[in-house]
Amino acid sequence: MSWITGVGMTSFGRHQDSDTLSLMSEAAIAALKDAGLERRQIDGLICGYSTTHPHLMLSTVFAEHFGLMPSIAHAMQLGGATGLAMLMLASELVLSGAAEHVLVVAGENRLSGQSSVDTLRSLAQVGHPTYEVPLGPTIPAYYALVASRYMHKYGVTEEDLAEHAVVMRSHAVNHPGAHHKQLIGLSDVMSSRVIASPLKLLDCCPVSDGGAAFVVSRERTGDIGVQVIGCAQAHTHQHVSAARDLTQFGASRSLEQAVAKSGATVADADYFAIYDSFTITLTILLEELGIAPRGEAGKMAREGWFGRDGRFPLNTHGGLLSYGHCGCAGAMAHLVEAQLQLTGRAEGRQVKSPTVALLHGDGGVLSSHVTAFLERVR
Repeated sequence: MSWITGVGMTSFGRHQDSDTLSLMSEAAIAALKDAGLERRQIDGLICGYSTTHPHLMLSTVFAEHFGLMPSIAHAMQLGGATGLAMLMLASELVLSGAAEHVLVVAGENRLSGQSSVDTLRSLAQVGHPTYEVPLGPTIPAYYALVASRYMHKYGVTEEDLAEHAVVMRSHAVNHPGAHHKQLIGLSDVMSSRVIASPLKLLDCCPVSDGGAAFVVSRERTGDIGVQVIGCAQAHTHQHVSAARDLTQFGASRSLEQAVAKSGATVADADYFAIYDSFTITLTILLEELGIAPRGEAGKMAREGWFGRDGRFPLNTHGGLLSYGHCGCAGAMAHLVEAQLQLTGRAEGRQVKSPTVALLHGDGGVLSSHVTAFLERVR
């Protein structure tokens, strides 16, 4: 097995004087310190992409900037699934013997480094260049189309979606690094301005600056180890207009393969890190992964199932919806929090003795999926 030996993360929000490389560096320094490693020991490097620093060779640009001379360097672009896809690649590199310690890092000054118009224009390019982009939809608009269809089929209400925003914010207030820490209630979400109906402002993640990093190693370096016991991917489409069914996606497929690789199941997991760019994203993934029955994720959120003391403690740092979203590092924050929870270091957010974590990332418009299982080993 491969091991997550160190994690590091910046606060998310506005970092006015930081850029992609400085945010990546801050997170990487923290991850190396956490792993007890020096830069010279890193022989593999994987970087996520950055819309504010769109270099063709970002991994080697960062290696030069950070003072690394790795034997292997990769950069990856898979939308919100990038973080867990990089975990999967790093794990395979160390298991194959190609590297001993792989640093995985991403960061972006998406909030302070570009205008909101530029951010929307950049992200909207996930749409089909002929059939979608010329019509002007934004990322929220794509997800709103999916939401309308899913809500119609399974009887999900706007209030059901809003419950997830309330839970994520209740978790973020306990993390000093969260972008948004002011408590909200159901009425706050429902009265927030419409972005793309049925999605309102508080149904959508904020745009943030931030960075995150972790180290994947061939052997453990600490007293409590966190193993990567299984990762798998599934890719069903790229464009919404090409999707065969806007209520069935690839999450169940990647989960099935991850279960086969790891021997773990959803029932074994006692911590959950699920991608939540929008409340509809979280609704669909919770239900497609079998954590909640179809149409009932909102009801379960309302009843406390996803709280720190619930059966399915979920995104205890606040998730993308409240901790923030700065590109690849936004989803990597889910993994950082999962590792902290498994090692008992989540401070005021700590779940009682978790041993197995289920993680899931989504890229594009629910088009690319990566599922991973982590396990604590003493």
